[in-house]
Amino acid sequence: MSRKRTNVLIIGAAGRDFHNFNTVYREDDSMNVVAFTAAQIPDIEGRKYPAELAGKLYPKGIPIYAESELSKLIPSLDVDECVFSYSDVPNQHVMTVGAVCTAAGANFKILGTKHTQVKSKKPVVSVGAVRTGAGKSQTSRRIVEILMAKGLKVVAVRHPMPYGNLVAQKVQRFAEIADLKKHKCTIEEMEEYEPHVVRGNVIYAGVDYEAILRAAEDDPKGCDVVLWDGGNNDFSFFVSDLHCCVVDPHRPGHELSYYPGAANLRSADVAVINKIDSANWADIQTVRQNIAAVNPKAIVIDAASTLTMDNPAVVKGKNVLVVEDGPTLTHGEMKIGAGVVAAQKYGAAGFVDPRPYTVGRISETFRIYPNIGVLLPAMGYGSKQLKDLETTINKTKCDAVVVATPIDLGRLIRIDKPHTRVHYNLQEIGSPNFDEILSDFCKRHKLTK
Repeated sequence: MSRKRTNVLIIGAAGRDFHNFNTVYREDDSMNVVAFTAAQIPDIEGRKYPAELAGKLYPKGIPIYAESELSKLIPSLDVDECVFSYSDVPNQHVMTVGAVCTAAGANFKILGTKHTQVKSKKPVVSVGAVRTGAGKSQTSRRIVEILMAKGLKVVAVRHPMPYGNLVAQKVQRFAEIADLKKHKCTIEEMEEYEPHVVRGNVIYAGVDYEAILRAAEDDPKGCDVVLWDGGNNDFSFFVSDLHCCVVDPHRPGHELSYYPGAANLRSADVAVINKIDSANWADIQTVRQNIAAVNPKAIVIDAASTLTMDNPAVVKGKNVLVVEDGPTLTHGEMKIGAGVVAAQKYGAAGFVDPRPYTVGRISETFRIYPNIGVLLPAMGYGSKQLKDLETTINKTKCDAVVVATPIDLGRLIRIDKPHTRVHYNLQEIGSPNFDEILSDFCKRHKLTK
C-alpha cells in the first residue's frame, strides 16, 4: 500500500514561494504541492508554475490562485499544510493568514534559512532590509562600487520578479541596456537591473536560483564576489559571508514588527541606519535602540541618502507632481519618498494630488492602497498599467513632474510637462563604514588584487 503524500499549498507572490518550492519540495516525493496562491503583485494569479520548472513529480505543472480564495482552496484541494512564502508584511498579517489556514483545517508553516539557502563556491555579500524602500538598492550600489574599485569582479543576483513567461525567465542575465528589452522587463525590474548594468557589473535574476547562482559564479566576464541584492524585505536565498540589513528611521519600530524584516535584522552582520539626514532624531534613536536589543553584535553604519536633481529650476516655485517608486508606496507604505524630499530641498511651492486624474489600473492601485496620499506610484507591471501611468501623469494639472524612480521614466513613457529626475545614493557618516568592512571581508576571503 503506497503512502499518502502530504498535500502542500504555498502562499506567495511570485518570488520566495517559487524558491521555497524549488529548494524544499520539488524533488521530495513525500510532498505534493497542489497549488500556489498569489498576492501583492497584479495579474500573477491564474497562471501555472510550469512543468518545465516544476520537475518530474509535477508533469502538469502547478496552478496559481488568488490568495483571496485560500479558505476555499484548503478543503477543496484537501490541503494538509500551508507554507507562508512572501515578504514585507506586518507580523499581524502573517498570523491572520495563519488563522485562515488553521481554521480551514491545515497546518501553517514558515520555512527558515537552513533548508532554503543555497551555498555558493564564491564569497557572498547579501543586502536585505526591514522594509521595502529602506535603501537596499543604493546600499548594494555602494558595495559594488567599493569592491570594483578594489579590482574585483562583482556579479549581482536580484531577488525574483518573474511576472512574465516563467520558463523563459528561469535564468536571466543582464549585462547591457539592450538586455532589459530582450527580457521584456517591467518598470519594477528595470529599476533594479539598470543601475547595475550602467555601472558596469552583470546582474542575474529569474526563477530557479540554484541555476542562477551557478551561472553567476561562472559568468563569462568573471566573478570574484556574488552580491545578493534583496527584494521587499526578504532574507537572502544564498548562504551569506557578510549579511547587511538596511533599517529605516522614517518607519521606526517596523524593524521589529514586519516579516521577515525582523529576521533579517536579527541575522545581520551589518545594520545600516539610512536616511539619517532626513529623519527625526528621536526616531533614529528608537531604531538604534531596537538594533542593540535584538542584535547587539551587529556593526552599525550611520548613513545619509544623498539626493541630487538633474534640473532644479524645473521645480523651484512650482506646484509639482511627484512620481515615486511603486512598491515603496504600495506594500512599502511609505508616505514620503526621495522625490518629496528633493522637491522640498529645491524649492517646490507645493504638491499636486494625482487622485482626481487617475485612470484604469492606476485608479485600481489607489483603491487597493488607499493610504498612498498625494504621491503617484510608478506602477508598470504590464503595458496597460504603463499606458495608464502615462495618461495619469499627462492629465494631472501640475506645473512640473518630479521623477524619483531609479530609472529614467521619460525614456519609457511620454511626459508632456516639464520634468526632472531625482538621484539618490548612500553616503556613510564617519566610521564604521563599508570601505573598512569590505577591506576586512576581502582580507578574510583572500580577495585582494
